[in-house]
This record gives sequence, structure tokens and C-alpha cells, in this order.
Amino acid sequence: MIKESIERNEMWKWRDLIYMLVLVLVLVPIFIETVLFNYLLDFFQNELHAGTLNGFIMAIIFTTALYFIVLKPKEQSWKTVGLTPFPLRDWKLIAFWTIILIVVSIVLVIGMSFIGVGTENSKTESLQSQMTLLNFTIGFVSAAIISPIYEEIFYRGFLYRFFSSRYGVLSGMLISSLIFTVVHIPTYNTLPVNFVSGLIFSWVYHKTGSIIPSILIHGIFNGIAVILTAIA
Repeated sequence: MIKESIERNEMWKWRDLIYMLVLVLVLVPIFIETVLFNYLLDFFQNELHAGTLNGFIMAIIFTTALYFIVLKPKEQSWKTVGLTPFPLRDWKLIAFWTIILIVVSIVLVIGMSFIGVGTENSKTESLQSQMTLLNFTIGFVSAAIISPIYEEIFYRGFLYRFFSSRYGVLSGMLISSLIFTVVHIPTYNTLPVNFVSGLIFSWVYHKTGSIIPSILIHGIFNGIAVILTAIA
């Protein structure tokens, strides 16, 4: 399955990559994460609600652009980016790498605390300062469902496959994870965790041939983070 998928990726051209990276690294930060977010913040007067709706709009933009720029012109379906079933035996792999990600993240957070880097950021502070059942639900859905789906489809389903089909598995993991990390700036205290999680998500995707296990690990990890933020 994986070999066939990588061969199909040769249909993807550098032009496709450039279009998508301009969208993700230039247009989205300027017009969605800044202009639109500020407008939504003025409208809602609530950073959590504005950020969640902003994230949902980003998810729509990411997936719509990927479909119309990359997939549809080549008559490819979402299966091309890994939205395919996976065998039950891969649940063991999901459980294993979820635990690994949690343990490594704890080690990284402890390590960063020793050099004076805290774990607070605007997202966690917003949720903690406005903790209600509704806000918790909004934060959980955003972090554990919306973000994992569109981020895995784009960063692993597209970027990892693009680079791994040209330069090999390791290069694909490193490059896609680096881009995944860069887009999380300026939340600097999460960047090491972002990079390591990107490597794990890419590896799981490579081993299973389906993006769904990576979405599940990503969602579980983010969900646990939201719960810990809520009870902290």
C-alpha cells in the first residue's frame, strides 16, 4: 500500500507544493491568523471562541485548497493522502506511539523548565481563565478533533508523501516535521514537542499507509493536553 501511494505522489509537482506552502506560510498567517482573527476577536470579545472559529475556517481552507490545487486536477481522491481504513492490528501501534509521545513530551517539558521556558501560552491561558463546560467542550473539539484531522491530512498526507517520495522516508519525516514546527511559531514553548510529534505522526503514517492512525494519536494527545489544562 505504501509503495503504491508513493509512486502516485510522483504526479505531484513542485508547483503544487509551492502553491500550498505560499497558502500555509504566507496567506494564512497574514489574512486568517492575523486579520480575520482580530476581526473575530472584536466580534466575540472572547479569545477562545475567536480562535476556535478561526481554526475551523483554517481547516476548511487547508482541505479545500489541497483538493482543488493538488488532488482534483490529477483526478485523485482523498485516499491519495491516506484517508483509508487500517487493520485492527495497528491499534497496538497507535497505543504504543501515543504512550511514547506522552512520555517524550513530558521529558521535553521538564527539560525546558530547567532552562526557564514555561508551558504557558495564550491558548492555555485563555481556556483556564474562562473555564466553563461550554468553553472546555469548544477547546476540546478544536484541539482533539478539528486540528488533528486537517493538520494530518496536510502535513503528513501531503507534505510527508511529497518529500518522502523524492528523498526517502527520513528526509520526508524531517522536512515535513520542520514545516509543521515552523507554523506553530510564535508558541515557542511547544516547538520541541511539535517537532517530535511530527516525526512520530509521519512514522506511524509510513508504517500503516493510512493517515487515520496519526489523526487518532494526534487527537488523543491534544485531548489529554486540554484535559490537563482544564484541571490544572
